[in-house]
Amino acid sequence: MTANAPITQDVLTLPRKQPEGGKINLVGLTREQMRAALIEHGTPEKQAKMRVGQIWQWIYQWGKRDFAEMTNLAKAYRAQLAEHFEIAIPEMVSKQVSTDGTRKYLVRIAGGHEVEVVYIPEEGRGTLCISSQVGCTLTCSFCHTGTQKLVRNLTAGEIVGQVMMARDDLEEWPVPGAPKDETRLLSNIVLMGMGEPLYNFENVRDAMKIAMDPEGISLSRRRITLSTSGVVPEIARTAEEIGCLLAVSFHATTDEVRNKLVPINKRWNIESLLNALRDYPRLTNSERITFEYVMLKDVNDSDEDAHRLVELIKGIPAKVNLIPFNEWPGAPYKRSSNNRIHAFANIIYQAGYASPIRTPRGEDILAACGQLKSATERARKSRKQIEAETGTSS
Repeated sequence: MTANAPITQDVLTLPRKQPEGGKINLVGLTREQMRAALIEHGTPEKQAKMRVGQIWQWIYQWGKRDFAEMTNLAKAYRAQLAEHFEIAIPEMVSKQVSTDGTRKYLVRIAGGHEVEVVYIPEEGRGTLCISSQVGCTLTCSFCHTGTQKLVRNLTAGEIVGQVMMARDDLEEWPVPGAPKDETRLLSNIVLMGMGEPLYNFENVRDAMKIAMDPEGISLSRRRITLSTSGVVPEIARTAEEIGCLLAVSFHATTDEVRNKLVPINKRWNIESLLNALRDYPRLTNSERITFEYVMLKDVNDSDEDAHRLVELIKGIPAKVNLIPFNEWPGAPYKRSSNNRIHAFANIIYQAGYASPIRTPRGEDILAACGQLKSATERARKSRKQIEAETGTSS
């Protein structure tokens, strides 16, 4: 890596040492891991697979956190489980509800750190925006979240636990024996909260496998979108091991501008990123790649940029999500005008690509794209510091 390369260190998630006599949290374990843990603590090997299936359904289909409620297990076995295991999810510290119905949760995880999770209700669906890291490894200059230092990766349990916490708040766990309700308040997941998901690949993969498991939360892989800034080596793995939809934080049409906006570009430039996307195994028109493009006044919003963008993505089944910049205190950029955004969108659309302009949601509670930032890691930077780091001083 060159001296001026971005801060994109690969971070390991060190498993938290259980306190002596501490219980093992079943949330976030894969089926195989749960089976091994049950056997290790006294479940007969012959029964282990069946027990995993039963416990799995209680946790992920019915949302139960107490072994005593798992009525198809023998009383003595329930007591044995309670002795060794727990069913724990991140704690909701606070909830803010926007005038447009968007909910922003501040969630506390092990170690006292906090992350933000956002639920966005829309006509016919509800999207939960979840976080994969505390803080972020990247230093994208237009993103408020990126002004925090990375603290640590979230575990699989902390990632899927955000989904479970939101279902608690929405009171969306089905009741055993009640008629099945097909309408889902939480129907989609986007990994677009705090952090770069592909720098925490294994934990994100395991959490999403749990979310997609048909005997639990049961979301289709096409209802899950992972957003990356372009960690090229992990893109093919995402298709093979997770199989969800992909969104890319693109934001610029030249390496010079993208180096400033998305510094990971210095490590994997536009050409190498687009080559990886062209090879994405699932490319079909029904599973297009979403190019996210934040509209920054006089930075990346010219007609020339729009034409360049069309040329760059040629041959990739894609749609371009145009995101009006969400300003935050000390932000070094301004939002492009509505006229400019619509002119840009029109050029993309005329070239045959869908180019929706995202309606900013939850701005009044700083819940919109790029605004998430946890209270405990707030480490505010002054406008001058941000301008110095991003080379944007006027």
